[in-house]
Amino acid sequence: MADGTRICVLPAAPHSAPADRDRIEDAVRAGGGTLSGVADADGVIWTDWSDPAALGATLREHPQVRWVQLVTSGVDAFGPLITDDRVWTSAKGAYAEPMAEWVLATLLAGFRGVPGYARDRRWEPQPTRSLFGARVTIVGGGGVTSALIRLLAPFEVTIDVVRRAPVNVPGVRRTVGPQLLEELAPQTDVLVLALALTPETVGLVDARLLERLPDDAWLVNVARGPLVVTDDLTVALETGRLGGAVLDVTEPEPLPAGHRLWRLANCLITPHTSCPAELAAPLLLRRIRDNVARRVAGLQLDGVVDPRAGY
Repeated sequence: MADGTRICVLPAAPHSAPADRDRIEDAVRAGGGTLSGVADADGVIWTDWSDPAALGATLREHPQVRWVQLVTSGVDAFGPLITDDRVWTSAKGAYAEPMAEWVLATLLAGFRGVPGYARDRRWEPQPTRSLFGARVTIVGGGGVTSALIRLLAPFEVTIDVVRRAPVNVPGVRRTVGPQLLEELAPQTDVLVLALALTPETVGLVDARLLERLPDDAWLVNVARGPLVVTDDLTVALETGRLGGAVLDVTEPEPLPAGHRLWRLANCLITPHTSCPAELAAPLLLRRIRDNVARRVAGLQLDGVVDPRAGY
């Protein structure tokens, strides 16, 4: 057996991965890897996104581990651990299509007044608008963005993409760097957040940016809650300064039951379920199987995390 194929699935206790331990171990075998104890492992599949401290302790005790596969797309919880001395991979891109589907579904619901209709008990019309021909700005250039561009094509929208490296993205009008986001804001009907959470992106959407958006614009957050200053968003929605918002993530998370956002007809909130476990599990298992197979073959892995970029 070649080096790099001894894999340990951790932690042993119940975890927070979409798929159970047995299926993850089956995926390792299907990729051609050999399951082993952590003392002999070259690679670790870490299944608990909520316990980075335990992973850090494991890696300190077992420095021979050269590869760590995480089960989430975002890796902000593991930031201090991710360094150049081993290969890190995440699930980024693996869950892109269900997440893009959520964006489209909830955005259409918001535009057509579904949140208000669902709360109301009167036969009264709600403010509505059409997605056809809208101006969409997507912040982030990963898999969710690519999938969403494909889903939006029938609506004949104009799409601009904001990303750290403003390389050409097929199917959009233009791709620009983050420094031009405020310039794009007044021309934006829909602002979609599909980017990683890093120290530089915390609080990206604040009162200043919200003020630059048109009064009837909608915000969609399918990424991470701390990208948005919650108090600023709440005020903008309450005062009619913003048309509406659809949020799969919030800050804090879970959003407290008494929070003002829950009471707003122009705000649709889902509990971090843009890619629920039943949809995520087969996608995660495929990513693990394929990455194990790639490591066995000495090929580049999918979802490699850049320690300098933080995603």
